[in-house]
Amino acid sequence: MSLSELISGVECREQTLTVVNADAGVADELREYFVDRNVRIVEEQSSSTPAAYVVLGEDGRFLTAASVAELLDDDPQRPEFAEGSYQPILDAVDETTFTSFDTGRMVAASREIEDRAWRAGRGQLHAGFQTVSSFETQRDVYERLGARDRLGVHAYATPDGTETTCDELRLHLESTTELERSWFVVYDGGGTRENACALVAEEREPRQFYGFWTYSSETVETIVDHLNRTYAFAETDGGGWASEVNDERTALSVEDGRKRTRMSATGQEGRRQRGPRG
Repeated sequence: MSLSELISGVECREQTLTVVNADAGVADELREYFVDRNVRIVEEQSSSTPAAYVVLGEDGRFLTAASVAELLDDDPQRPEFAEGSYQPILDAVDETTFTSFDTGRMVAASREIEDRAWRAGRGQLHAGFQTVSSFETQRDVYERLGARDRLGVHAYATPDGTETTCDELRLHLESTTELERSWFVVYDGGGTRENACALVAEEREPRQFYGFWTYSSETVETIVDHLNRTYAFAETDGGGWASEVNDERTALSVEDGRKRTRMSATGQEGRRQRGPRG
């Protein structure tokens, strides 16, 4: 399943947030809060139920409920991947599409996932930059991430004539429409399912991105499996290049990948240049 197909699948799953017995203006506030998510807000009044609560459902199926006070307790301007415990509603809306994110919001969401991987210091982090020139603007950040002993870092991009070298991570260079259009950051959780998270989006208009984020370890595993199957992947235990690599095949594969990165990063001359990521 391609990244575009994953996005389309999430787009089809619209959720409904029913606002029951709430004060005037609450529904509008929630519409603004969820404006970039695939969530429909409806209002209801009932004399037999408590005041001011919300119910989240999908395809007629009950997901969760919470009071309006619980839902609106946090700052509505907080980043989508902020730390801390999440209210039940926000937990349930963990895999919904967003629309028309510009590069600033994409960078903010990406940074949250990168920070989670940095603090955990283990597992695998996969990031798509669209082009090598975009990757170059973030290379220092990703080399620092790749220097963590037990964190394996993989960057994906299409060649655009820009030269690059990478010693601390594996750069996958493929001239595919998927990589050219896709911006993604995927962290597998480093063995802790609760830490798994991903941001996956495609550029449908110039520098406007459509996609989804998720904290579902199953969805994250699906994305990582797709990347591993589709793009050349050095065998590794997921612990980073310098971490206790005892398998000779793995060591050779990693070194081969580094050589390939140096040789092929300048390939495909004449491909159109793209603006830097962020």
